[in-house]
Amino acid sequence: MIVAGLGFRRSAAAEEIVTLVELALNRAELARGALAKLGTIEALADLPAFTEAARRLAVPTMAVGEQDLSAAGPRVRTQSARSLAARGVGSVAEAAALAAAGPGATLVLERIASTSVTCALARPETEP
Repeated sequence: MIVAGLGFRRSAAAEEIVTLVELALNRAELARGALAKLGTIEALADLPAFTEAARRLAVPTMAVGEQDLSAAGPRVRTQSARSLAARGVGSVAEAAALAAAGPGATLVLERIASTSVTCALARPETEP
């Protein structure tokens, strides 16, 4: 199971989100079927572009609360000054992916970006 964490501008289109998620899966050498859900911050989770992207990718969405985003913050690898100023984490996409994948999740792919969207991939903690 793979979770795509997303950060995006309110003006982003569903097509740009879908394209970047598919590019992320490709870069991580994962099949599209490995994708289990999309996660983003609560402030963006109800936007039509996000919900439409999830529909096109045939996966559920998850709204990540501020507390869970902050808790995942120390595990992000990317440090964006803009993201730190706006949300208190180095990468909204990475923190959202880690939080949505659950405690002990690990990044599979660090944040990649398009014009209006960032995407990172995480995998839940697996049993030994």
